[in-house]
Amino acid sequence: MNWKKEIAESMKNQLPIDISLTEIELLLEKPKHEHLGDVAFPCFSLAKQLRMAPQKIAEDLAKRIQSPHIEKVEVVGGYVNLYFHKEKLISEVLSEIVEKKSDYGNVQTGNGVITIDLSSPNIAKPFSMGHLRSTVIGNAIAHIAEKNGYTPFRINHLGDWGTQFGKLIVAYRLWGEEEKVKENPIKELLKLYVLFHERAELDPALNDEGRKWFKYLEDGNEEALQLWDWFRTESLKEFQKIYTLLGITFDSDHGEAFYNDKMNKVVELLEDKQLLVESDGAKVVELEEFPPCLIKKRDGSTLYATRDLAAAIYRQENYQFVKSLYVVGNEQTLHFKQLFQVLQKMGYNWAEGMAHIPFGMMLKDGKKMSTRKGKVVLLEEVLDEAIAMAKQNIEQKNPNLPNKEEIAKQVGVGAVLFHDLKNYRSNDVEFSLEDMLKFEGETGPYIQYTHARACSLLRKGNFVETDDSPSLIWDIESFQIVKALREFPEYVNKAMEMYDPSLIAKYLLDLAKVFNKYYAQVRILDNVKEKQARLMTVYAVTIVLKEGLRLLGINAPSEM
Repeated sequence: MNWKKEIAESMKNQLPIDISLTEIELLLEKPKHEHLGDVAFPCFSLAKQLRMAPQKIAEDLAKRIQSPHIEKVEVVGGYVNLYFHKEKLISEVLSEIVEKKSDYGNVQTGNGVITIDLSSPNIAKPFSMGHLRSTVIGNAIAHIAEKNGYTPFRINHLGDWGTQFGKLIVAYRLWGEEEKVKENPIKELLKLYVLFHERAELDPALNDEGRKWFKYLEDGNEEALQLWDWFRTESLKEFQKIYTLLGITFDSDHGEAFYNDKMNKVVELLEDKQLLVESDGAKVVELEEFPPCLIKKRDGSTLYATRDLAAAIYRQENYQFVKSLYVVGNEQTLHFKQLFQVLQKMGYNWAEGMAHIPFGMMLKDGKKMSTRKGKVVLLEEVLDEAIAMAKQNIEQKNPNLPNKEEIAKQVGVGAVLFHDLKNYRSNDVEFSLEDMLKFEGETGPYIQYTHARACSLLRKGNFVETDDSPSLIWDIESFQIVKALREFPEYVNKAMEMYDPSLIAKYLLDLAKVFNKYYAQVRILDNVKEKQARLMTVYAVTIVLKEGLRLLGINAPSEM
């Protein structure tokens, strides 16, 4: 039952103006203090239309509101403060959670396929902390989209083409040793890539050599293709280790190279639609609001835009997406604005369903990490250290814990993921291993531990779920928890609307805090008569914490 919608409907029927249900729902807010009710409706924005003082509107509305879910209505200033019917709320919410279990919070706001372009590391380079953000934000959005009724299609659009491969081929031919690369492919290739840029600063002609070898690659030169294929194969093996550790899978790993034979079609389409114009020997599409979109360079080589146009058309033809999301850093904002506008100029109405989901940078000492200069923090090393630290923590606090290795992995990886996802995605995140691996405060391990604590209570209390109507208890402590549980579907919906997993992370922190307060104040297992009813509330908490963590791509151990 959507209490918010039901309350909004009762208000709409009593307001003497034309206002939509959605507008009322958006105006409903959570009061800052508990004594001011469970939900508040501010009347200030209605004053102009009704030509009345906000307090007078609130007083008139308060007299007329009728809802089985509202126990009391008060007016404070220009606000109508509503108090939920406690017993009814507890009964309805807990019954729904127990019945639906992990399906609680499913909201059918949409349907159809959503393609999600995420992760997309460059081959022949290590998987650094810089790649973490796109990977985990994109994966969380995919889970949230599914919870909202969509079918997510995860695409790892690998960076496996471009001038950098010409540079890497030159570096390998000049300074590379086959045995060293075979022994430790990614680290050796990174050394060569960094060395190339150091030498190119002293000898700019190296950059021309790099461009020449990329052109050879595009033209199908046998040596260039053989080296490129080797670099790609070794990179994918390394990446898969990381994805397995993160628990992330993809529906497609078509990278940039996959679209090599599909770009001429794009150029022909643009020419047929008379959108291509020449500019200094290059081919561009002129745009009204943005700089021209470069489609072909003077030397005839293609660019990201050409490739992304081919990819978008291919995906629509093959997956018939209703939305297509690109989880790519803030710095690519202009590129995607140009891309979407070119598709619209081509007459593709489906381009309206495309969106760039930008995110901030992962900084080290306040600066962007740079692969060219070798200033990277390897994600694998961070995950290994996080897992080792989690294991050490378990050894100290619970040395007899079964499956220590697996739980240490879940906690360590969860700590790294949650540290990223609790931040609003557009903000930059300062890399700090110390903060990331804290097991107290606003962290993943704190929520995981809260879930494990709740599971422990269920075991100690011999809780058994039955098919009968759940036994319930309603007091102010239980009410605060159930009030928080009621909000989960709203957060799931809002996180999808805003493409913002941090809303789920913040919700879980709030729920964990409310539960831990309950745990500290109430003797849950002491009163035999109340025990099963209280454990029903605890059980509902475990369901929602576990499902909320799953949406973020994080496991919820039942013991820690």
